[in-house]
Amino acid sequence: MPHIKIFSGSSHLDLSQKIADRLGLELGKVVTEKFSNQETRVEIGESVRGEDVYIVQSGCGEINDNLMELLLMINACKIASASRVTAVIPCFPYARQDKKDKSRAPISAKLVANMLSVSGVDQIITMDLHSSQIQGFFDIPVDNLYAEAAVLKWITENIPEWKNCVIVSPDAGGAKRVTSIADRLNLDFAVFHKERKKANEVDRMVLVGDVSGRVAILVDDMGDTCGTICHAADKLNSAGATKVYAILTHGIFSGAAISSINNGCFEAVVVTNTIPQEEKMKDCPKIQVIDISMILAEVIRRTHNGESLSYLFSYVPL
Repeated sequence: MPHIKIFSGSSHLDLSQKIADRLGLELGKVVTEKFSNQETRVEIGESVRGEDVYIVQSGCGEINDNLMELLLMINACKIASASRVTAVIPCFPYARQDKKDKSRAPISAKLVANMLSVSGVDQIITMDLHSSQIQGFFDIPVDNLYAEAAVLKWITENIPEWKNCVIVSPDAGGAKRVTSIADRLNLDFAVFHKERKKANEVDRMVLVGDVSGRVAILVDDMGDTCGTICHAADKLNSAGATKVYAILTHGIFSGAAISSINNGCFEAVVVTNTIPQEEKMKDCPKIQVIDISMILAEVIRRTHNGESLSYLFSYVPL
């Protein structure tokens, strides 16, 4: 693949390396460090003139520092005469702050979109955006990939009794995602009606649907404090589910999430590696990881060669 360079930010080097290996490329040389006053310094260590550049940086860990690092890397490549700069952001930062839900509140996802655009990025590749309307915050192409195909593959390969499953959404907002998976597997689905007193704290959940005597699979786009899915798992258990699995695209696992999962009635909590999970897996044996590096690598290859991406919405590349 001529005229292509892949660089990695410091948020998820392992995923960047897997993508580069899959494409048969070396990761580009880049220096990222902090000055003593905590300003971020970035230096691209090789020529990118006329190249098609891809920068992999996920919205995790020190989110604000990693976002600033991504903006600086994009700008450094752009003013070094790269022909095109694409930001590969598996987990988009600030995606949950996508609307003005209170007076005097910012629309933070729109601000992040503006910052990325001003830095000079030509295209965004991301996965399972919390709200798909974030694509409309940009005036440049945004390819929002779905982990759905990888999730379907995991369910059919790892749950022997998958034909006796019910796909469950922990809230009404995820109903579309759940019905899509249920339709493709020809299974039933159920939905929780959720009421919140305040952010990250669930007040009441009511199950709509029947899970008695069946395996329940909770599906959501992200797990942060995991209060919702742990509460939902308890409710499913009480409603007669024989086993409970949780499948999340982005495993953020902040606060008391790990202890909540360890104490919860899950067979497994399955996440993709859009966010690094090695440390979390040591503390929580229930966490399992689906590798999505081959999907991102194939998107980069197809984007570089000007090919269609629609195949990847339904199938996992071999």
